[in-house]
Amino acid sequence: MKQTVLDNILSRKSVRSYTDQPISSEQVETMLRAAMAAPSGRNIQPWRFVVVTGQAAKEKMAVGFNKMIAEAPVVIAVCGKTTKKTGEANLNWTADCAAATENLLLAAEALGLGAVWTACYPYEERMNPAIEALGLPDDVKPYSIIPVGYPAGNEMPKDKWKPENIHYERW
Repeated sequence: MKQTVLDNILSRKSVRSYTDQPISSEQVETMLRAAMAAPSGRNIQPWRFVVVTGQAAKEKMAVGFNKMIAEAPVVIAVCGKTTKKTGEANLNWTADCAAATENLLLAAEALGLGAVWTACYPYEERMNPAIEALGLPDDVKPYSIIPVGYPAGNEMPKDKWKPENIHYERW
């Protein structure tokens, strides 16, 4: 087991405040490559990504407590195609998009960037502005919106280890 992978996982934190230092297109591509390396049920890979740098679209998606969306230099909307090629519903799209979102967050951490998972699906009040701002087709839904930038503060990872949540053999 590579310790660097564990270090990256255990160092990941939610960053909600960013400097105005720009993010390079190479950094964005690295994060997207990592996101697309996620596992996918039946290898359908329903994820679709919209990279947003325009202020108007970011402000439209910054609803409620998600104001950091408007303040980040780059926002990546992780979206999911809700239908298969056959036209039938893809029931795995949310799980696949969750895996892609986590990979994207881990890549941001590895690049020295800050990011935070802001939930979009299944909240209509968050989804509708994103659908409009991003021009999504009917069979693509916004799953999460990830603001990305260089951290303005010094956030620390949270210790979420709780042995009481573990059961062996049976509950």
